[in-house]
Amino acid sequence: MSQSIFAFLLTPYTIPLLCVFYFLLPYLSKSHWIALPAPFPAAFTNLWLLYQCRRGRRFLAVHEAHQKHGKFVRIQPNHVSVADDAAIQAIYGHGNGFLKSDYYDAFVSIRRGLFNTRDRAEHTRKRKTVAHTFSAKSVGQFEQYIHANIELFVTQLRTICQNQTDPRSGYASIDALNWFNYLAFDIIGDLAFGAPFGMLAKGRDVAEVRKTPDSPPTYAPAIEVLNRRGEVSGTLGCLPGLKPYASYLPDAFFSKGLEAVQNLAGIAIARVNERLKPEVIENNTRVDLLARLMEGRDETGAHLGREELTAEALTQLIAGSDTTSNTSCALLYWVLRTPGVMEKLQKVIDEAVPEGVDVPSYAMLKDVLYIQYVIQETMRIHSTSALGLPRLIPPGNPPVDICGQTFYAGDVVSVPSYTIHRSPVIWGPDAESFVPDRWAPDRVTARQKAAFIPFSTGPRACVGRNVAEMELTCIVGAVFRNFEFVIEQDHPMETREGFLRKPLGLKSGLHSVGISRIRNWWSLLAHFQELTQFSDSHSHTNLKIG
Repeated sequence: MSQSIFAFLLTPYTIPLLCVFYFLLPYLSKSHWIALPAPFPAAFTNLWLLYQCRRGRRFLAVHEAHQKHGKFVRIQPNHVSVADDAAIQAIYGHGNGFLKSDYYDAFVSIRRGLFNTRDRAEHTRKRKTVAHTFSAKSVGQFEQYIHANIELFVTQLRTICQNQTDPRSGYASIDALNWFNYLAFDIIGDLAFGAPFGMLAKGRDVAEVRKTPDSPPTYAPAIEVLNRRGEVSGTLGCLPGLKPYASYLPDAFFSKGLEAVQNLAGIAIARVNERLKPEVIENNTRVDLLARLMEGRDETGAHLGREELTAEALTQLIAGSDTTSNTSCALLYWVLRTPGVMEKLQKVIDEAVPEGVDVPSYAMLKDVLYIQYVIQETMRIHSTSALGLPRLIPPGNPPVDICGQTFYAGDVVSVPSYTIHRSPVIWGPDAESFVPDRWAPDRVTARQKAAFIPFSTGPRACVGRNVAEMELTCIVGAVFRNFEFVIEQDHPMETREGFLRKPLGLKSGLHSVGISRIRNWWSLLAHFQELTQFSDSHSHTNLKIG
């Protein structure tokens, strides 16, 4: 008997059968079945969703599945995507007791941070320690660092205009995504680690990496590292048990991605190590994110340890870089491709900002409603967090009714934000169009406000929302205060999804309008001409009367 089993194990069918068994295990191990439609073979294995993530199109595959199958779609054996805005509070709201699923295990590197902590009590402790970092007072103090980097951004783009403008077109050509990446990384470097990465000054992507605080430094492209990390973690999140073995897979996507995970952690280790040197701490007068994290205390009065501090700083790096650059690039794209929006933006900015100010303060812009409309509409139509964030109904939880469907302990549910943000039922027949004025108070509905979830909602919502909104407002003000743009590519902006949905580039023409705002000068000239014409007409009338 034992010999026959041993002989079977040596057959060429063993490995394929073991793989089939392993990948079907999520289906075979279920205590109950979910009788809901699913794209084949998502009902039986996690491999369907993993494959879509590997291709960078999870948000689109899930969206297409909902268009075909309706409100409820099984995208994994125990995971149901619910494309109904009524499910948002049921799944993500306060008091329901749902937990983050094991999807988030794939995002742990140094140790669990606020983002990937799944334990409810641990999350409460971390949020209490970190929350003061994003108080209104702290956010106001962060603006000086944001403003300084935006000033350098404007200076560098002006230099490009001076040196690289094509005399035939009057524009200098850039990939706008690159420069938004440099800006976002330098801002978050300044906020989270005490100094910018220097990408704006160098005009390229580079960062110091240390595997441990005492390791010699190496260097890596931080933007590329972050992109790879998001893609591989988002893919392995569909099957977290695969993570320890992923580097051995024949697809280099996994080995390079896991190397990126280590390098990204190494960037945080290097920067925190520099900031925690005794002479730096002694002379520090900064009021940035890291300073606030170092001050934070939990309910016992304890500070964050070095490793935990580094993990939280890494969380801020991830949360505050890609999100800002992706949204800024998408905003420029949609503004340029939608007639009249750029001109209206420039007009309201010019009206709000005093003459001679090139980089407006947040105070000058925060009450300019049209800027907020444009930002909100960008986050709706280009949801940088486009996937449905998975939530687990915890063990022992009684059955839960969500939009008429009963779910049980062990089930995972999510609401796909890309699909919700483009639903004609919620947003009307122009849901696929970029319409900033839909956010005007007399047009936007209570349902639309509740269905708008770019920062998620509930107890696990983004704690840095206020910083992100201030940063985006200041970027929009500076960009359209100082420059004219045109799209120079003949195809729509392409995107790829890791954890976040990111543009792959945006070829743009750039023209500086100068310090004194040429448009204002032309407006004054036009106004003067109108006065002259009125005066001439009035003189002629008088002559006729006389």
